[in-house]
Amino acid sequence: MEINLSTSLCGVRLRNPLVLASGIVDTTASALLFALKNGAGAVIIKSICPEPRTGHKEPILHAIKGDSMLNAVGLSNPGLKIAVEELKNAKSRTKEPIIANIFASSVEEFGYSAKEVSRANPDLIEVNISCPNVEDEFGKPFSCDPDLAAEVTRAVKENTNIPIIIKLSPNVANITVIAKAVEQAGADAITCINTVGGMVIDTKTAQPIISNKVGGLSGQAIKPVAVKAIYECYKAVNIPILGTGGVMTGNDAIEQLMAGAVAVGIGTAIYTRGIDCFDKINQEIEEFMQENNYNSIKEIIGLAHKENKK
Repeated sequence: MEINLSTSLCGVRLRNPLVLASGIVDTTASALLFALKNGAGAVIIKSICPEPRTGHKEPILHAIKGDSMLNAVGLSNPGLKIAVEELKNAKSRTKEPIIANIFASSVEEFGYSAKEVSRANPDLIEVNISCPNVEDEFGKPFSCDPDLAAEVTRAVKENTNIPIIIKLSPNVANITVIAKAVEQAGADAITCINTVGGMVIDTKTAQPIISNKVGGLSGQAIKPVAVKAIYECYKAVNIPILGTGGVMTGNDAIEQLMAGAVAVGIGTAIYTRGIDCFDKINQEIEEFMQENNYNSIKEIIGLAHKENKK
């Protein structure tokens, strides 16, 4: 039986449903291309803003038992000028989808960033309105307020013709309210989800372990949160969903696809399984499909919502 792993996100074809999530590798073209070489169906650049940013001081990462981690990197990046050149470089060296990712401290700055990053002609632009560990500097994340989230969406749409994906936060009372707001404001897709806010304390020193005190929890621990968010948003909106959060295995990816995602982000798994996790997870997806008589990824997307399941 021939298995078709390809899928589509905002009309952009992916050879398989696995996407390098933003924030895992640096902004260089070589890092993005390396992930594609190792089996990613598409790659998302680390979040970038207009000016270079150093991020938080060490320690910024803490591994948690069970293939999870807490991080507060602080959105370090070289700024738009350098990142745009790296995106152009990457685009010139591959036909696979390259996705930009932007963040900003104001609605107007989001619009400016969208306009500037569009000069690199990425296939898609992911808009990070939901980083959980920079609240002290930027105030409440835009993802917590449907009106603010919609304002950002409109500002970005006004400054680019490239399809945009709004990255949503799980740290809200009702994620579907935000999803509906950005859909109505013109979002072409949403990402469910960014990391979950968390903290770890060293009981010997009685102090938080990471320097920023709070950070974003990622990895296996948040997979059920991501699956729930995808499932609920699939029912609430009519735009595609990029599922992200806790995918370590092919079965994890299948769960998110069945919940309604059209593609799945891979992040922490790169640390725990290695960069070849893309090939491994794709192989596990293919084996699952063969064993359960699925020919195409399209047969799996949203299957958990159907009354007469296969």
